[in-house]
Amino acid sequence: MTTEVSIPRRHWLAMGTLALGVSLVIMDATIVNVALPVVIEDLGLDSSGAQWMNAIYSLVFASLMLTVGRVGDLYGRKRLFAVGLAVFMAASLVAGASTSPAMLIGSRLVQGVGAAMVLPSTLSTLNAMFQGRERGIAFAIWGSTIGGMAAVGPLVGGWLATDVSWRWAFWLNIPFGLLALVGIRRYIDETRDTTLRRGTDVPGVLLSTLGLAGIVFGLIEGAYFGWWLRPSGAPSPVPFALLGGAALLAAFVVVEQRRVLADKVALVDLGLLRLRSFRFGIIAALIVSLGEFGLLFTLPLLLQGALGYTALGTGFLVLWLAVGTFLVSGATPQLTARIGQRSVVRIGLGLEAVAIAGLALTLSTTVPGAAIAAWLFLYGIGVGMATAQLTSVILVEVPLAESGQASGFQTTVRQLGSALGVALLGGLLVATMTSQTTARLADSDLTPAQREQVVAIVHGTAGAGIPSLAADPATAAAAADAEAALVHASKVTTGIAAGVLVVGLASTLAIPALPTGSAPTPRTPRARRRVGASEA
Repeated sequence: MTTEVSIPRRHWLAMGTLALGVSLVIMDATIVNVALPVVIEDLGLDSSGAQWMNAIYSLVFASLMLTVGRVGDLYGRKRLFAVGLAVFMAASLVAGASTSPAMLIGSRLVQGVGAAMVLPSTLSTLNAMFQGRERGIAFAIWGSTIGGMAAVGPLVGGWLATDVSWRWAFWLNIPFGLLALVGIRRYIDETRDTTLRRGTDVPGVLLSTLGLAGIVFGLIEGAYFGWWLRPSGAPSPVPFALLGGAALLAAFVVVEQRRVLADKVALVDLGLLRLRSFRFGIIAALIVSLGEFGLLFTLPLLLQGALGYTALGTGFLVLWLAVGTFLVSGATPQLTARIGQRSVVRIGLGLEAVAIAGLALTLSTTVPGAAIAAWLFLYGIGVGMATAQLTSVILVEVPLAESGQASGFQTTVRQLGSALGVALLGGLLVATMTSQTTARLADSDLTPAQREQVVAIVHGTAGAGIPSLAADPATAAAAADAEAALVHASKVTTGIAAGVLVVGLASTLAIPALPTGSAPTPRTPRARRRVGASEA
């Protein structure tokens, strides 16, 4: 006989509050994607400024994640959640009121600081407040919120840019943020690690923040500065940023290991990586974020640049991803109880790979919107299954006392995955589209100067300038070639994304079997080492 566990109303409201906070910071990573052309025109952003408007948010978000996890453990996760949300709201107010590119980019930087405080504090609070069946449901809600709201962002941004103002893409955070603050005060329990030794790991904070910042900068700016040389032939800063970031992170690993051995305060105990569920889980998380955020960056460029969709129409198509994610979230806890977390994650990643591969094979200048929506819906189902349970898998063996730093670790990996997806898939899309456009225009009737101008517009706007070329009778034929080039580039990038997801699925094969029906007893990395670090 199965006994149903009744979840108290207060806990439901706590889950809603955590999900609302996560929704705001995740949606802000994608809400400006489809509104970007309007923002460029309104504020006079150049291509570099437009990139930084998106990049600075992820850069700061990822760079501070490890640091704030420990802050929440020491001084209270509820307090960190509230402070981070207040910072995020204040920056959103300024972003919406921006009158210059510098003002907008600066406010996005501060938004990233607030977001870096909100996300790990919500996850570690969830891990501390909920147990048993409640925890499984809460993880499903939290994980599905991440996948779904990333897809809702383009719809909201497209609607606001079309019918209201792009500024409300930021101001929308204010009323919902105030609602979340009320929920934090009334329904969230304060949790902290009372056994954690107070102190600051200054070298760890500096090395991890600067190292991650260097790597994220290099990944994002590679497409603009060049991976080795600038277009002018001068050396590019990208390889120096990547090598410098990697060197700083290597130094961070050494410093943290020495501090742990010397029994000093350390930012993160790298012994967590000895937990196989944690180690291989974060690899899969990196892949999932890379695929989803890379797709959400490149797909709107294709839909608006080559297939004739408006910003609002693009948002409606991408919404099908969110629909699939939200629909599957209700069934995920029951499915997990029947077949286990690992199987749910693997099925989800498999569906994602199939959907993206199908999209790559289907894309053309005449592909119907219904076909794109169907593939995105299937992809959303996979995201809902994989993201929700992957979070639980990553933390299942992590001791409660280390949940803050573990949460910061895995959310840092997710943000790096999103930056990697935008940088690599976005850069590949632009590079392939540019080379294809150049090749297709080689036999056109345009003069060499005209061909160079068309290619420069296509490259500089990442395809967003193609509709303006199509509207001019003198360049209409060239626009058709550019559209075909953008479709070809999109097929290449989505095909690669599908392959990357297969790699992520393969990484889950190394995750050890997890008990179903009851949560396993967490073991510290040192305890696990005594049991046997070479567990198969």
